[in-house]
Amino acid sequence: MYAVIKTGGKQYRVQPGDLLVVEKLDGEPGAKVAFGDVLMLGEGEAVTVGAPLVEGASVSATLIETRKGEKVKIFKKIRRQGYRRTRGHRQFQSVLRVTAIAGAGQEAKWDGEVSLTTKAELDARARGLAFVAPGAVEAKADAKTAKAAPAKQTRAAPKAKTAEEVVASPEVKDAMAAAETNAPVAEAPAKKAPAKTAAPKKAAAPKAEAKAKPAAKKAAAPKAEAKAVTEKKPAAKKAPAAKKKD
Repeated sequence: MYAVIKTGGKQYRVQPGDLLVVEKLDGEPGAKVAFGDVLMLGEGEAVTVGAPLVEGASVSATLIETRKGEKVKIFKKIRRQGYRRTRGHRQFQSVLRVTAIAGAGQEAKWDGEVSLTTKAELDARARGLAFVAPGAVEAKADAKTAKAAPAKQTRAAPKAKTAEEVVASPEVKDAMAAAETNAPVAEAPAKKAPAKTAAPKKAAAPKAEAKAKPAAKKAAAPKAEAKAVTEKKPAAKKAPAAKKKD
């Protein structure tokens, strides 16, 4: 017995025991799903066609998992404009196991057991790899943090001392004995104030250099004047004119 159902805007031909992949449906793995939009029922040569649905017909299934489908690439290009864009999309889909078909006075059931093994686990087994469920890593991390964190121990507040306990304390006894004998009570040594460290003196080198520069200039001035005087040459004396002979 087979049936044609409609879900997610698409039509599927199903039989009891078939593995069906449809658009995403709400529910947890192991939940029961029923499809009431049955367009046609068939049993051998007998076929019942709905107008548009078959009254009283239904298809039962068990939800195995909800996953992402294969990636679809979308490529856009505009010639001579340098425009190229590539995008990818993975549609959510639900995997179902059809368990029963009922309608038109007939009913067909699947006698097998529904396995909730996911496709990711089957692929890992085929490759010989260890499969780790998506939420298992987070659960292990939470368990480790819970074990590592020690339980906080609250400290009890100290009890108030009674008058008898205060009198029996050694400090009070020593004070009372000192008052009776008029003995001076030893005082705690006074704390010495820390010695003040002298501030480092500023280097006087810049000032000395500043003072030395004008002095050097002044000292160099007379030397320059002396050189100028010595460099002047005396004016040449005119030779006496020769006497004419008679």
